[in-house]
Amino acid sequence: MISPALPELPDGATVTSLRDLAVRLATAAGALVREGRPERVVVAATKSSDVDPVTVMDQASEELLREMIAAERPHDAILGEEGDDVAGTSGLTWVLDPIDGTVNYLYGVASWAVSVAVVAGPPEPASWTILAGCVHSIADGRTWSAGLGEGATRDGVPVRVGAPASLGTSLVGTGFGYDAGRRAHQAQVLTQVLPKIRDIRRLGSAAIDLCLLADGSIDLYYERGLNPWDMAAGAIVATEAGAVVTGLRGGPAGNAMTVAGPPDLVAQLTAILEAADADGAGSLERG
Repeated sequence: MISPALPELPDGATVTSLRDLAVRLATAAGALVREGRPERVVVAATKSSDVDPVTVMDQASEELLREMIAAERPHDAILGEEGDDVAGTSGLTWVLDPIDGTVNYLYGVASWAVSVAVVAGPPEPASWTILAGCVHSIADGRTWSAGLGEGATRDGVPVRVGAPASLGTSLVGTGFGYDAGRRAHQAQVLTQVLPKIRDIRRLGSAAIDLCLLADGSIDLYYERGLNPWDMAAGAIVATEAGAVVTGLRGGPAGNAMTVAGPPDLVAQLTAILEAADADGAGSLERG
């Protein structure tokens, strides 16, 4: 697929150097999280609901990422899940999820990752260009990375999206929100999707889901409610591996809906999701 045009980069930066830094950031934070996980993880705070936790390690991981970025690229902005946004002057923004899959981390379920991306342009997904990203799966050490126009790799080996024969033979990843009302609606949507596909997988980390799509481990992915830090790094890994990453009703991927996969199958899945009102466009009550 055709990648977006490369914007002018500041102070000698290249996509390759930014990608290398994203890998170093994600793997360093991953080592901190892996080695520092206590036998019993304690919730430090909650965010959108009582089941949306923040742990001490979420905070420590993001602090390490911020310190490393400040040391290497002090003029770049930072958009992170757990801390205050940092303004920059370079035109580049680092988009950080210190632990994507915090509930899995809390319970000791394997799918949790550090997600690091760097984007050019305004710190708003609809306006930015993702330049590079890395998703480091902490439990097993797998590392996916991509750079704009450079392709995507897992542990240094190039990856490509799969090519299932049909929607009916496609394994589809998804996720559910923290709000009970939204989850109820997502369950209703699932009843419209599940009969038309091979099966569903719900692993609990959007960043890893997008990377599993990129390397052909799942065939399609959709989810409502993703924040920029949930999807920035995974999105460039997926697109550089040949996927389309989009929203519904002609819109971009984002909080309302993200759908990813091979172009022809994405078109079929988005039609089902639109008919099921999966983005809640027909109801203001669904959130």
